[in-house]
Amino acid sequence: MAPWMKTTRERYGVVKWNFVGQNEKHLSLEVGETVHIQEVCEGWYRGFLSRNKAQQGMFPVSFVQVKEVIIEKRGDEEVVLSAEMPLVKEVTTTLREWGSIWKQLFVANKEARVKQVQRLMWELMEWRSQLLSGTLPSDEFKELKQKVTSKIDYGNKILELDQVVRDDDGNILDPERANVISLFRAHEEATAKINERIKEEQSNIQTDHSGISARIQSSPTHSLYVFVRNFVCRIGEDSELFMSLYDPNKQTIISENYLVRWGSKGFPKEIDIRLHSIFDLGNKDLSREKIYLICQIVRVGRMDLKEANNKKFTQGLRRPFGVAVMDISDIIKGKIECDEEKQYFIPFFPYVLFLVSFFPTPPLSDLFLALVGDIVQIRKEYPHLVDRSTVVARKLGFPEIIMPGDVRNDIYLTLQGGDFDKYNKTTQKNVEVIMWVCDEEGKNSICLGAGDKAVSEYRSVIYYQVKQPRWMETFKVAVPLEEMHRIHLRFMFRHRSSQESKDKSEKNFAMAFVRLMKDDGTVLQDGLHELVVFKGDSKRMEDVNSYLSLPSTRNHHSDPHKMSTLSRSSSSVSGGGGGLSVSSRDSFTISTLVCSTKLTQNVGLLGLLKWRTRPELLKENLEKLKIIDGEEVVKFLQDTLDALFNIMMEHSQTDDYDILVFDALIHIIGLIADRKFQHFNTVLEAYIKQHFSATLAYKKLMSVLKRYLDVSSRGEQCEPILRTLKALEYIFKFIVRSQNLTISCVSLCFSPYPSLCASLSPPPYTYTLTCYQGDTFQHIQDIVVSLLRVINQTVITMGREHALIVSTLQVGHMVDSLKPSDFLMESFLLFKDLIGKHVYPSDWMAMIMVQNRVFLRAINTYADTMKEKFLNNDDFEVQLWNNYFHLAVAFITQESLQLQHFSPTKRNKILAKYGDMRRLIGFAIRDIWYKLGSHKICFIPGMVGPILEMTLIPEEELRRATIPIFFDMITCEHARFGNFSKFENEIILKLDHEVEGGGGDERYMQLLENCWTVQHFVSLVKGLLIRLLDYRTVMSDDSRNNRMSCTVNLLNFYKDINREAMYIRYLYKLRDLHLECENYTEAAYTLLLHSRLLKWSDDMCSQFEFHGSQTQRQLKETLYDTIIDYFDKGKMWEEAITLCKELAEQYENEIFDYELLSKRLEKQAKFYENIMKILRPKPDYFAVGYYGQGYPPFLRNKVFIHRGKEYERREDFQNQLMSQFPSAVRLNTTTMPGDDIKNSPLQYIQCFTVQPVLEIPPRLKNKPVPDQIINFYKSNYVQRFHYSRPVRKGPVDPNNEFASMWIERTTFTTVYKLPGILRWFETTLSPLENAIETMESTNEKILTMINQYQSDWSLPINPLSMLLNGIVDPAVMGGFAKYEKAFFTEEYTQHHQEDREKLVRLKDLIAWQIPLLGGGISLHGKRVTEDLRPFHERMEECFKQLKKKVEKEYGVRELVS
Repeated sequence: MAPWMKTTRERYGVVKWNFVGQNEKHLSLEVGETVHIQEVCEGWYRGFLSRNKAQQGMFPVSFVQVKEVIIEKRGDEEVVLSAEMPLVKEVTTTLREWGSIWKQLFVANKEARVKQVQRLMWELMEWRSQLLSGTLPSDEFKELKQKVTSKIDYGNKILELDQVVRDDDGNILDPERANVISLFRAHEEATAKINERIKEEQSNIQTDHSGISARIQSSPTHSLYVFVRNFVCRIGEDSELFMSLYDPNKQTIISENYLVRWGSKGFPKEIDIRLHSIFDLGNKDLSREKIYLICQIVRVGRMDLKEANNKKFTQGLRRPFGVAVMDISDIIKGKIECDEEKQYFIPFFPYVLFLVSFFPTPPLSDLFLALVGDIVQIRKEYPHLVDRSTVVARKLGFPEIIMPGDVRNDIYLTLQGGDFDKYNKTTQKNVEVIMWVCDEEGKNSICLGAGDKAVSEYRSVIYYQVKQPRWMETFKVAVPLEEMHRIHLRFMFRHRSSQESKDKSEKNFAMAFVRLMKDDGTVLQDGLHELVVFKGDSKRMEDVNSYLSLPSTRNHHSDPHKMSTLSRSSSSVSGGGGGLSVSSRDSFTISTLVCSTKLTQNVGLLGLLKWRTRPELLKENLEKLKIIDGEEVVKFLQDTLDALFNIMMEHSQTDDYDILVFDALIHIIGLIADRKFQHFNTVLEAYIKQHFSATLAYKKLMSVLKRYLDVSSRGEQCEPILRTLKALEYIFKFIVRSQNLTISCVSLCFSPYPSLCASLSPPPYTYTLTCYQGDTFQHIQDIVVSLLRVINQTVITMGREHALIVSTLQVGHMVDSLKPSDFLMESFLLFKDLIGKHVYPSDWMAMIMVQNRVFLRAINTYADTMKEKFLNNDDFEVQLWNNYFHLAVAFITQESLQLQHFSPTKRNKILAKYGDMRRLIGFAIRDIWYKLGSHKICFIPGMVGPILEMTLIPEEELRRATIPIFFDMITCEHARFGNFSKFENEIILKLDHEVEGGGGDERYMQLLENCWTVQHFVSLVKGLLIRLLDYRTVMSDDSRNNRMSCTVNLLNFYKDINREAMYIRYLYKLRDLHLECENYTEAAYTLLLHSRLLKWSDDMCSQFEFHGSQTQRQLKETLYDTIIDYFDKGKMWEEAITLCKELAEQYENEIFDYELLSKRLEKQAKFYENIMKILRPKPDYFAVGYYGQGYPPFLRNKVFIHRGKEYERREDFQNQLMSQFPSAVRLNTTTMPGDDIKNSPLQYIQCFTVQPVLEIPPRLKNKPVPDQIINFYKSNYVQRFHYSRPVRKGPVDPNNEFASMWIERTTFTTVYKLPGILRWFETTLSPLENAIETMESTNEKILTMINQYQSDWSLPINPLSMLLNGIVDPAVMGGFAKYEKAFFTEEYTQHHQEDREKLVRLKDLIAWQIPLLGGGISLHGKRVTEDLRPFHERMEECFKQLKKKVEKEYGVRELVS
């Protein structure tokens, strides 16, 4: 065979076929894995897996696709990197990581997520092929790159992987080349983009289209494009089409009307105009549940269509014709894709078919979605649809954002309804309302809505002979802003007749009016207004002077002063040329909505905006600003800010209003910071950049800010300081902008003098510290040092979610300039707090690792300073060192550094870039610990828990380095106190907590065993660890039985080692498990164990933290009440009676509470009655054997007796048992299985019914006891159970099969009686059987350890030393001498004739132990070090004596070599 040759070009490859290794030299491969190739030989490669360098071996050349690589030299090490472009490498790595997760999702049966990830992976693979092709033009490549990175970021987010931060070109941002602040901002931007992308993706994949497009949802403005194609209706008269948007849930119109006038010939009246409109909407409108498009159709012509079309009948009457309605919610929300050709037919009942085409402006590539943008934006982006002639129907109300410079002054009026009496007419009137916009001189002007020209008057629809018409007609009143204070609306009411001759003679029979502005200067309030209806002479009603002094609304009508000019007649016009009268029999209601950025309905805000008119009220108006509704303030944001800065500038010579203006400014900034108005942040930014013009405002702002800070720094009460600090960002922006404006103005004045202008330019905001030398550097360092502690103290008090917390402290060289101990203490507290509370989201891994790297450098720097200054006896500070250790351990154990929880891809990335930071700090802790000298005792037992937490981290080298600290702690405490009880108590307590929380494993137990030489303590900790690991394993199991078994194992262990608090803790855990299963009897027995630890005394229960300040008597009484209640529910009244008697004894003879005694005796009597009258079903008992090595140790090859529930059949119990172990094989025999099954790696279950053996209590023997009492003992308080099966011996008699039938009876004895604290207990072995099992286990352990030490000479000698010495040294009492005294006696042989074979077996095992011990001691002699040579020689001497004795009594055995 040719020799192996080192590869030169073939260094890296991807596996394209699965390869299963046939021997240990082969390296098994899976498709998609990557391998590093080291050598080649005749069609075979030798190398290792990229994800695990420890897995090395050989594999076929044909199974691997070799990739081009780049080899970099890093010191003496060669680093092999793929030569693919970075984006392709990222896609490849991502696909590999997603692939492993995809498999896990498939196994977990998450079908929807599997399909989603599969689709994402297919898209990435297709795009990867396009990238690799190298044929894409640059613009297509750029577009594809954006799609790829967007898809990767989206997939990582939904799979809860780490966020990838990119630069503007889509490349991954290198944290090494970006400062911390820019990295933080990049994370924020990336998060926002990904969240937007997720919303978009979710809306695309939802089959029911229940979501809103993320792009639409994120935009503040939206538009709906409506194009009227045709109106088909045989009316025969002109018609008006009023289209608007309607919210059916709130029953309100939400947009202006779009008016189309349609001719009687079936064509638009203005045929040269395109019938299209834009309805503008806001983000809040998209959140409405339903939006309808309604089209109100009004015909213009005769009163009745049946009338002849001639001059005899009145023409030009507006009559209601009907309405067409369509639900357009899905269109507006982007759930339905629309195109320009799609038409929607809206049915109109009964005659009309209304044909309209809707479509939102089509998207431009990927940049915009439908319905996004205002009119300016869509005109620019969709000129083929929207031009200058396109009508805009504005929303009724303000948009979400009102930018500075946006001016709107619209008043929307709705004719709600009226109630008009017919007076002297025989039928109801046909009322027409005519409205004018009038000034005091009688001039008028009216503007209807979108799509129509201004008209001089508005005439309402006429309802034929209706007493209470409800018009619900909405239109817009357009009034110049400067004329608003002089304008009022006048409404004339007229009866219209269908006969033209009669109609001409009709005059206005009533009128009403309303002013648009009130006397205080505010505009008419939004909402309903019931107007006063006046009657009088028709000419008189048109005279402005006759009614303007009268009240216009009903609320004014009740004012006696206003009514002084009104006639008291309520039914007729006053005689002569008098005034108008109020008609109490008629009513008229309108509603108004003001959409104005210049007119306010708030008196306080108006006073501030027009402060110059009443300067004496300025102070009051500034204070009122804080109580004005925030929505009103942000609507007039620009005007309000202008007013505030004008006040400040026009009072520049005095500071009378500075604080008030400053506080008002803080209030406004605070409003905008509120979530309700946070979208106005952009408005405030735009105002500062484009409209702010107060050049000297910075002086005033800085003056007030300094005053507040000075007051606060003196410790005095300063109420506004918190709000000021929250608004500090915008305060500084105003200050900076003001200074820049000042400099610009000065520069403009001195523009002929360039040198002077240069000196006035503002300095740069950022400095590079390294550029400065000498005094400048020293000054900057002095500033940093003086501010450092202030920064530390401030950050400690800030919320962890605050965006300004960014760990950038790199100040090691400055510690000497401060008071070191105080600064270090504060820094440790700060760092520990930042580590413990997540500052950044968990997927910001780059940011988190940068923070950790800063922490690492700082902690190490601080440690060096502490070793120099605080390690000597005179300067040693225990608290400082304690804080250091706790900080270091918190750093090591933080979640973001636990590499074992990460995927291989993520783990390799972190190790390649940052290394394992835990090891560095762990080694530093170890080194410092050993340097503490005599001060170590100060940290015992306080540091036992943190050190234990550190050693439990599954990193081999870290564990090996830090576990010996425990032995050092034992040595220190033993040297000081003669024992190490504090250490022992603490480690048991902390070990329980840490292992239950997920720490520790089998390997940790082995390392503890190898590193410690205190045998008793090692056995104790090992026993606890075994039980804790079992307990932790089953806690996530569905089997409550397993959880109960492990809990009992633990509580028994704690009881044996006398750890009462831990014992009680697990008692209550067991109780809770029983209650979940409604095992009330077992829960009662569990609590009974706790009650037995208590006495009937008045001593306090201080040792039990969770029982507060109760006495033992109080606690025991409470427990007994609970236990009795549980026994009652479990129908164990005999036990309940026993406890009642004990309580009664206390009440009668100790505390003399006869009232409680009487209640207890009543309950006791009830229990006696229950025993005799209530039927209690007998539970069945089942023997269950768990055989095979597939079970956990606490079940493996053991038999348990289970107590069944009431009426539970064996089949049901067995099925429930099999459901807990679905892979187990059921054994259908009842005989004990052989060794082949016991040693099998599989799981076997054997289940059969056993009969309890009655044990009558002595007090009931030989007495006439009722059956109800005896029956209870037949299935309770039982410990022995038997199972009988027929066997045949001798020849079978065909005529009488019973002649040869024998019964084989097997008796099982449980550890405890049933019922008890469990529903099952393990069956016990006889002492002799137990001895045999122990000897077999010991011999097997000796043989296994000999083989291990022969094959691996690097193993430590301590475990072998302890094992051998524990057997051969009689002082240790670990050998078999105790068995000889117990079983090898005449007395035992006589009483146990059936055990003769077992005694022979035990003697044989003892004899075989000698050659095994001889081999072990021989091996120990070869490995022992010189300092342990005396120990070995003593062990040899003991062995010689033991060997001589055993060979003499039990014979000689020899091992075959």
